[in-house]
Amino acid sequence: MEHWEKANMTRVQEFILLGLSPRPGLRGVLFAVFLTLYLLTLLENTIIILLIRSHTELHKPMYFFLGNLSCLEMCYVSVTMPTLLLGLWSGSCHVPFTSCMTQLFFFITLICAECTLLASMAYDRYVAICRPLHYPVLMRPQVCLLLAAASWMGSLSVSVIKTACIAGLSYCGPNVLNHFFCDVSPLLNLSCTHVALTELVDFISAIVILWGSLLVALASYIAIGASVIRMPSAAARLKAFSTCASHLIVVGIFYSATIFIYARPSRIEAMDLNKVLSVIYTVLTPMCNPIIYCLRNKEVQGALRKTLHKVGFSQNSDS
Repeated sequence: MEHWEKANMTRVQEFILLGLSPRPGLRGVLFAVFLTLYLLTLLENTIIILLIRSHTELHKPMYFFLGNLSCLEMCYVSVTMPTLLLGLWSGSCHVPFTSCMTQLFFFITLICAECTLLASMAYDRYVAICRPLHYPVLMRPQVCLLLAAASWMGSLSVSVIKTACIAGLSYCGPNVLNHFFCDVSPLLNLSCTHVALTELVDFISAIVILWGSLLVALASYIAIGASVIRMPSAAARLKAFSTCASHLIVVGIFYSATIFIYARPSRIEAMDLNKVLSVIYTVLTPMCNPIIYCLRNKEVQGALRKTLHKVGFSQNSDS
């Protein structure tokens, strides 16, 4: 009897993702838009990684973290975008159970890593502005490597635990996910077993990762703001405020959306709102981060001009 009950509780072999929009007339337009955004995101982050690797003046702690962030963004958007595009192209997306859990694992790993990397970048700016004399010691290469490694390894550990908890649940039907990728809340909504423990693990990990990294980032930027106000030069204050304001906008949008979805001790029922917010942190922030963090930066712009000049010079020489 127990054997038959267990068989009935685990009969779901695949999930059907409904995608972003059910309207056929709108799907074609959205497909073109999101494909363009995807390719643009890959191009922006590839350029940043190549610039940081090829220009020695960018071999600094800040750009080390930005290179990590660009690599992360490319992986991050490549985890969720294929099923989003496939759903817009065909109307729905059939995902095997194993593939769904694999996507969930990489998604959780990357979103946790982004949170901790953003906090590390905020701390780096705090040390650079508030404790400039100690910057070479506090942000020496070993410390930067340790922060990056801790970010990635901690995110992997959290992802293993959360994915194992969700994969261990029983899904006895229906198997339709009202989302464009395999996310935590839609999967919990489909489970036909008790999910209190899984929800608790999800909530605690969200509190530790999301709220913990957000507090580090906020504390860093508050200290930076207090230090900037005391600067004697108005031009220096304006430059520092403009840089921090753009960073705070990205951090604020990213954390607001993720905390609203994940740092809640219950399953989310308003899945349409969930999908809209998911677009913000899975599509828009990976596209905007390179522009705000790097391409507006004068050192990066100078490196880009040098690269374009070399390419143009070599082409003129060949001709």
